[in-house]
Parts: sequence; structure tokens; C-alpha cells
Amino acid sequence: MANNAPKVAAKERREPMAAVDKKAAILVSQIKSSRHFIAFTGAGVSTSAGIPDFRGPDGNWTMRAQGKQTKTANTLQAIPTLSHMALVELQNREGAGFCRPEMISELHGNSNREYCKDCDKEYMRDFRAVSNYENGDHDHHTGRKCVLCGGVLLDSIVNFDENLPARDLDLARENAQKADLFLVLGSSLTVTPAKGIPEIVGQKEDAKLAICNLQQTPIDDLTSICIFTEADILMERVMNMLGLPIPTFTLRRHLVVDVETQDDRHRMTLTGVESDGTPMTFLQSVRLEGTRRVVRAEPFTIQVRDALEPGAELKFELEFMGHYNEPNLELVHPYNGSGKGFYLLEYNPLNGAWVVERRASFSKSMPTTDI
Repeated sequence: MANNAPKVAAKERREPMAAVDKKAAILVSQIKSSRHFIAFTGAGVSTSAGIPDFRGPDGNWTMRAQGKQTKTANTLQAIPTLSHMALVELQNREGAGFCRPEMISELHGNSNREYCKDCDKEYMRDFRAVSNYENGDHDHHTGRKCVLCGGVLLDSIVNFDENLPARDLDLARENAQKADLFLVLGSSLTVTPAKGIPEIVGQKEDAKLAICNLQQTPIDDLTSICIFTEADILMERVMNMLGLPIPTFTLRRHLVVDVETQDDRHRMTLTGVESDGTPMTFLQSVRLEGTRRVVRAEPFTIQVRDALEPGAELKFELEFMGHYNEPNLELVHPYNGSGKGFYLLEYNPLNGAWVVERRASFSKSMPTTDI
């Protein structure tokens, strides 16, 4: 993984909108006829959210080469871009599948994901789950331990001179072999081995490679179309031509309420999860109405010694991390003896409102736009 850039970035180019519209129409035709479509995203898909790219004129590594600091938004508070949300909608189309973890290859890691060194169990966090690297860039210990086996947890970031995760790289290559359409959005395609994935498709006679980037890439000669514009500009046109909406961002959280009852003793545990069941930390505290104790660390477990009648309302006050100024939420769980309740919590950052929906369960086929 390359860790440098020249002091002067490669020249950017922006095509006239008429040319972008024409190429967008070609891409739309290719999408409609595609049977296996892959999107490859680079840092350019996030620049409109205030997160700089790496090798652009104001890119992180370009500025570093000039001895300057880069201004950047907090990634935990950034709102997903039009490109992000367009891809969410495309993955939720019939026949394309939902946005499931097994359909995503995070080639360079995720600052919110850590995993157990011993059993490989993954954990998602609504905070930066990254090592402090006090013992060097290759020491990925986060300081937390696995609740299943007690093993140490490691961050999933790929630093310089480290190999990409085998599972993600293999999955990407496997799908590239199957793909008949490959769209690159906002990547200079200069980092190996990741750049080799679109090359696989570009070298196939029965597949098409499209690249949308402001700078030229080393494999432009393998493309069916090169589009020199911002990713958001292209994707807004593509979605309009497809007749598909670009959904607004909604923060989605999945919560399991597990009640265990023995006589008049009740044990209540609230657990955050991803839609596929991966543990997800997004709560700061939990309090049960009628009790004084506020639980401020996982597991969020509350013990009650009192008679509870079927149908009694258990009212939990949930405190979130607050990256999007989420207010506390009162969750009402009807007591019906031992059992689990599954809740989808949706928060709209635009109006500051929560919507709660009880589910029968959480399944891998459940659509999600979690951030």
C-alpha cells in the first residue's frame, strides 16, 4: 500500500455536463443489461462529506508532501454522500441482494470494526476502534478483549507495508471474475494489489469497465468509458435515468432485549447488534424506569427482584454516542416472561426524531444502511 504522493497533484479534469450526461446514459444502459455488477469506491466518494481524498490537490498525502495539515470532517459525524446512498439503493434492488457484510470487501479495513485475534469474532463500534500504535504501526491491539473467548481484540486497519485481508481480497477477486460490469468511483487506482481488481474486469472481452474520477488512472485504456467528474454528479444522473430514488440518510440501530425470569427475579440484558448479528456498540448507558442505577458499560444488564405481571411495561432510557446529536430514547418493552425482543431503531438527523419498530427477528436478508 503506497504511502506517498507528489507535492503537486496530478491535474484534475472536469468534462462538460453534456458529455457527462451522454456517458451516464451509456452507463445506465450497461447497468440495465448487467447480470453481475460491482462498484469499487475510493476516497473520492467521500470528499463532498468533508473527508479529503489522498492524491487530489487538497488530498491528505498531497498536503503532507507539502508539509501542510489537511482539514477534515469527523468521520463519525459525517453524513453519507449521494454516491454512498445511491449505492445503497442499487444494492437493495431485486436481484442485486441487500447490503450484507458478505457482499462488501473492505480492502483497507474499517476504523469502527475490530476482531478477535484468536476466534476471529468481529465487533462493530460507534467509536474509533483503533490501536494507539504506541508500539509501532503494526501493533493493532485495541486494549479490549473478546467476550466469547477472552482473546485480545485487534483493529482492522491496513497500515503501510501490510497485506490486505485475505477474505476481502479473495472475495473481491472472485466477484471480479464473475462481473460483466465494473464501476470505479473516485479512485486514482495507484495502490496495489487493490488496483488489480478492476484490471481483471478490464482485461475480459465479455465485460465492461467504467471509471469515474477527476484524474487519469493507469488503466484508463482498459475502460469502455472514462467519466471525468465528481462521483456525486455522475451518480445523481445515473439514478435519475434509472428512475430510482437516492434515499436520505437514516441512522439505523438494531437492539435485542433479552429477559430471563426465575420466580420474582428478572435479568434484563440489552445488546446492540448489526443486522447480521455482529455485536455493535452504540449505547453509552441504559436505565430502567423505577430503578436508580444507570448501567454505563457493556453488558447492559439490569437485575430486578419484584413481581412482574404479563403485559407490564418495561421502560428503558437509552443514551447513545451522540455523533449525530441523537437524543435519549425511551424504549417500551412489554414483559411476557423470559424471551427476546428485537427492535429496529431509526433516527433522522434532519428532524432529530427516533422511530421504533419491533421485529420478529433480525435476519441476514434484512436491508440496512447502517453507518
